[in-house]
Amino acid sequence: MTASAVRAGVPPVSGWRRRWRDLRNRLLANGTFQDVAARFPPTRFVARREARALFDLCAGFVYSQTLAACVELDLFALLAAGAEPLDRLAARCRLAPAAMLRLARAGAALRLLETDGASVALGPLGAALLANPGIAAMVRHHALLYRDLADPVGLLRGETDATLAGFWPYEGGDAPRAAAYSQLMAASQPMVAAGILAAWNFRRHRRILDVGGGDGRFLEAVAARAPDLELMLFDLPDVAALARARFARAGLAGRAGAPARAYGGDMRADRLPEGADIATLVRVLHDHDDADATAILRNVRACLQPGATLLIAEPLAAAAGAAPVGDAYFGFYLLAMGRGRARRAAELAAMAERAGFTGARQIATPQPLLTGLIAARAG
Repeated sequence: MTASAVRAGVPPVSGWRRRWRDLRNRLLANGTFQDVAARFPPTRFVARREARALFDLCAGFVYSQTLAACVELDLFALLAAGAEPLDRLAARCRLAPAAMLRLARAGAALRLLETDGASVALGPLGAALLANPGIAAMVRHHALLYRDLADPVGLLRGETDATLAGFWPYEGGDAPRAAAYSQLMAASQPMVAAGILAAWNFRRHRRILDVGGGDGRFLEAVAARAPDLELMLFDLPDVAALARARFARAGLAGRAGAPARAYGGDMRADRLPEGADIATLVRVLHDHDDADATAILRNVRACLQPGATLLIAEPLAAAAGAAPVGDAYFGFYLLAMGRGRARRAAELAAMAERAGFTGARQIATPQPLLTGLIAARAG
């Protein structure tokens, strides 16, 4: 067990687990054993399941590009009102009928669509995507990520110039880039906000400071649940301007007794507004390397009175039932972004406590696939 693994919160592997793992791997790497397992009734189901999982890993890019084609053609919206004849749908998408049938069958295999060969309808996953437009926004954004992942080893070695890194808005004061990144994050904010609001009662607080709060969409959702809560947001100056405009449109800026204010600056170094009894970091720390993440936490602690609450909300590494999201997806996504990493709950708790917070603990959320939640108090 390395020191770095201990610091990362990785649980040690016991001796018997290590021996079992080595035996399992020797068996699975043996072609004769695989053949016997595939034919032996008690092990046939497991063998087929594992073979399917391995093939899905090999074919995953094709699956994701099938989804990308559906999103680019706006198929889910076109089918929202009901099934469409395949020929008419093909004409609307400017595809040959044979090409539309190929896409429809691929989408049906992935539960995105349903087809009988003559008509096409939404599948369960396609219907669910309609209710979550942030997913479609990320699918479109993935065109940048896939360019960087064309050479994953080169990306790991630092030998490629990642195009996704140019999307990162924090350095350079690029207003259009900051706005584009903020809009992307805002597209998926409703799903994240719903999970946080289901897990935490904001009515118990008086004033909230959302650090790295983007265009203010999260605070707008919080205000709908806790209308008496005073709202403060801190982000890059260009992004804070977007939040001020949103607050004005929503009627939050002029609320008597509980106005919404947005402040611009560098969350790592500039003084944050004081007076909040709860501060939130929603999908912020995982965008930063350890030194900057620690600086942000210490800066947040400096603006809070003892006893105030800190909430960290972001995808967690090694989360039960969601490990591929934190460790695989965000592992490579943030590598392509050029900074940051997904962290385990224990790592975030330890970082918060080193920054001056106490009692850090994980709070259960309805969808750990989307976000984990860590709560702590200013010491």
